[in-house]
Amino acid sequence: MHYSELKKAWDELTAPGAPFELAVQEVRGAPMKVYKNAPPNVRAVWLSTAAFADRAYLVYENERITYGEAHVLVASIANWLLANGVKRGDRVAIAMRNFPEWMLIYWACLSVGVTVVGMNAWWTAEEMSYGFKDAQPKVAFVDPERIARIAEKPDMVEGVTLVAVRAPATAGYVAWSDVIATGGAMPEAEIDPDDDACIFYTSGTTGFPKGAQLTHRGCVANLFNMVFSGQAQALATQRGTGVVPDPNAPVPIPVALLTTPLFHVTANNCGAYATTAAGGTIVLMYKWDAGEALRVIEAEKVTSMSGVPTMAREVITHPDFATRDTSSLLSLGGGGAQLPPDLVHKIDSQVKTARPNTGYGMTETCGIITAIAADFFVDRPDSAGPAMPAFEARCVDDDGNTVPLGQVGELWVRGSPVIKGYINRPEATAETITDGWLHTGDIARMDEDGFIYIVDRKKDMVLRGGENIYCAEVEANLYRHPAVAECSVFGVPDERLGEEVGVALVLRPGHSATPDALREHCASIAAKHKVPRYIWILKDPLPRNASGKFLKRELRDTLKLADAG
Repeated sequence: MHYSELKKAWDELTAPGAPFELAVQEVRGAPMKVYKNAPPNVRAVWLSTAAFADRAYLVYENERITYGEAHVLVASIANWLLANGVKRGDRVAIAMRNFPEWMLIYWACLSVGVTVVGMNAWWTAEEMSYGFKDAQPKVAFVDPERIARIAEKPDMVEGVTLVAVRAPATAGYVAWSDVIATGGAMPEAEIDPDDDACIFYTSGTTGFPKGAQLTHRGCVANLFNMVFSGQAQALATQRGTGVVPDPNAPVPIPVALLTTPLFHVTANNCGAYATTAAGGTIVLMYKWDAGEALRVIEAEKVTSMSGVPTMAREVITHPDFATRDTSSLLSLGGGGAQLPPDLVHKIDSQVKTARPNTGYGMTETCGIITAIAADFFVDRPDSAGPAMPAFEARCVDDDGNTVPLGQVGELWVRGSPVIKGYINRPEATAETITDGWLHTGDIARMDEDGFIYIVDRKKDMVLRGGENIYCAEVEANLYRHPAVAECSVFGVPDERLGEEVGVALVLRPGHSATPDALREHCASIAAKHKVPRYIWILKDPLPRNASGKFLKRELRDTLKLADAG
């Protein structure tokens, strides 16, 4: 393999005068690796795409929007926000499915220094109410499903200006048509690199989601990390194999099928940013369906599809896979969860033109920490790849001391993509970030080439289809049922989604509850993916260790799926 060539390409691309030249700068009181040539903010990234005016930008079902049209709409939205009293540093919520308007509103906000609050579209009315109270947005753009949830708890949006997107503007709502009719050129704006670009919510170990503050600096650094990774690995592979592409061949314009929600960094910061910066086309779907994805790949000549690993597996195992034209695909992979090694090889062997790729990252790093693709991924399918140039990375023991190379420890990273913190949660911020070092909560090891291998999770969490579900949150919901005396939530292996939510519980004396009744209870206060699929109702108290903690591993290893309700 071409690991020595990768190191040479890495050093060349980050050297003084090179496109990805690095510098160390004090950021929020800690030394950080930054890209010297990075634009100062996301506004500059968006404005640079005006050069692609005639290209298709957003495709959704039968709708197509060019870059030129998008720039007119984005400027109009920005002017409407300013005319309605929204200022730099204020927050605007986007609560909707992956409609084209999502991206237009996002670029408009960030281009004038307004912070986007990406609200989880799976949230129930109760969870939405928490998000509105926590983030305090001045304006919220909402689709029909979110309008229905707001109607369940109207007090959640007290004082918020509501804009109805793809829905009639009934009483209390501004019409989307009024927003985009505002017109005007993109207004001027001053934006600091460390201003909040957006707030994305990540599930909390205390039972409430935490609003992570992604900065302009962090979002731009993540874009540079992604572009760098592609260039470094391609250059190393060319030199290692001697196969050099024809310099006169046209560079393919990327067409990306975004399959995961835009309120996550996987789709937004990784998929949308990289495609937009390259003047590519973003194809959006109403909801995930592997057969529909194959139809879209053929119709739109999609060059890359990235989602959670189960999506790639469902595409290549779908009955239509053999009859659909997937020859436009150059990369297929995923983020949000580790690709099983067998899937890496299946992608490489079954999709003739596409190479497997993945990135490991977090909301707290504005996107990827590592990336790996093509020959390197096929050679080391159990690795997440090396940490990107904007990061320092180390594995540490419980006392925060760096462990020797090859030994496991919690992965800590420091660099410009690390978030500022969590809004309204100074204690959680202090626990998660030490002197600029982000504690990922993942147990990992690093090899002599700097490749990182994620081996376990330190956090008490279920990873279901790329969604982090914190056990404490599900347990807190179950304890709100009057019949539950004690419960312990844990992950149950699942071939399609990686893990499903399982719970062992004991009922209070004199009370009764069926598994379905407990699921209905959970579904009334939390998103569907947080509702336990497997429920064991036990007669004896749950096993505990000497300090009184439930023995989750013992429960997971001894309970039989056949006995679950």
